[in-house]
Amino acid sequence: MIETADELRAMFGGVHPLAKAKSRPGFDQYSRKFISMSPFLVISTADAQGRADLSPRGDPPGFVHIIDDQTMLIPDRPGNNRLDTMSNIIANPNMACLFFIPGFEETLRVNGRARLSNDEALLGHCIMNAKRPSVGIIVTVDEVFLHCAKALKRSKLWAEDYRRDRASMPSLAQIILHQSSTSGVDEKLATLVEDAIEQDYKTGLY
Repeated sequence: MIETADELRAMFGGVHPLAKAKSRPGFDQYSRKFISMSPFLVISTADAQGRADLSPRGDPPGFVHIIDDQTMLIPDRPGNNRLDTMSNIIANPNMACLFFIPGFEETLRVNGRARLSNDEALLGHCIMNAKRPSVGIIVTVDEVFLHCAKALKRSKLWAEDYRRDRASMPSLAQIILHQSSTSGVDEKLATLVEDAIEQDYKTGLY
């Protein structure tokens, strides 16, 4: 069992000077460009007790609006109304994001503090399909840096031969119904739920 930071550090040695130097206190031309090309991010938050949560966010490239060198705006789109991320932000502003660009093996990490806004003028930058989001996540940046490509190289995330047939697992509706039922899955109900999910994908993205 490793119980102290000193024990951990002794196993790995020092940090390369470039790994330290790459961390920036705000956006520069390269992180701005990366975010402008990214259609997908994962946002990490935690509640008041420190219980962690992750949530995906996606839109056309450039959906995250950079306000200035230390501030960005992430629009909130319709989801399942659990509000896990936003409830966490109210309780605990500390957060982190990881940005992806399809085909790029590097990723961009942003650490900072978040707050919620319903300012109509600000959210006007985030209109999609003629719909303005009700809420946006404003992030004040503490740290920005690029991750090297090792994780994505090891995973071959973008490799065509790693793509899997979705039919290799049950549908989302079947899984949720099975997880929430003690008497098995009603296939007729599963079909109705699947149809409702597909309809929501068509009409409820924005």
